Amino acid sequence: MTFKAVLFDLDGTLLDTAGDMGAAANHVIASLGLPVLSDAILQCTTSDGSYALLKAGIHAELIEQHGLEQLRSQMLAFYSANLCHHTRPYDGVPALLNWLNLNHIPWGIVTNKPSALTLPLLAQLPLFSRCGVTVSSDTLAYKKPHPAPLLFAAEQLLVAPQHCVYIGDHKRDIAAGLAAGMTTVAATWGYISAGEDPNNWQAAYQIGTVFALADWLKDAFITQC
Repeated sequence: MTFKAVLFDLDGTLLDTAGDMGAAANHVIASLGLPVLSDAILQCTTSDGSYALLKAGIHAELIEQHGLEQLRSQMLAFYSANLCHHTRPYDGVPALLNWLNLNHIPWGIVTNKPSALTLPLLAQLPLFSRCGVTVSSDTLAYKKPHPAPLLFAAEQLLVAPQHCVYIGDHKRDIAAGLAAGMTTVAATWGYISAGEDPNNWQAAYQIGTVFALADWLKDAFITQC
């Protein structure tokens, strides 16, 4: 397979956002007099998004009483005001993105995070200034696991889908990548949901660290030169 572009999921793949996402969820949970979510729960739930975080800490009766959408609105309002207090790129990400930039390899982000949160967050992190395309959950009518966001990203980068690698830490990432005809990599350093086994996702590759991913990509691109 000839690779010409690299696409990434965001939360749990390039960025460790659990601290800020968790703080927002715990802000709402604590306001109801409930115990906050532990770091361990945050690590295995963040990739499933705001609904999952709230449901992990608030029992069904209270959710019904207050309304899940209202609780989510409170969480996202807090998160929007505190996007990048604890969020950091995973070790190795800045060097990897720099290598892609230096070698003129197009890359982009396809995330299920809403654009109102994605774009302001990326704007606070200079290492994303040369990102070739950003596709959020509301960029199109569909989001992952539908392949449309990945196909759109490839089109924007002027690269055929079969020449793209897509890397993500959730089964929906791999499902979307497979449906789009891309080579898929399961990022097992990320937020693997409780009870999930990446061996069942049918990814072409499983890679455990960003450093190992960088080595794999370098070998892949150098080999085809």
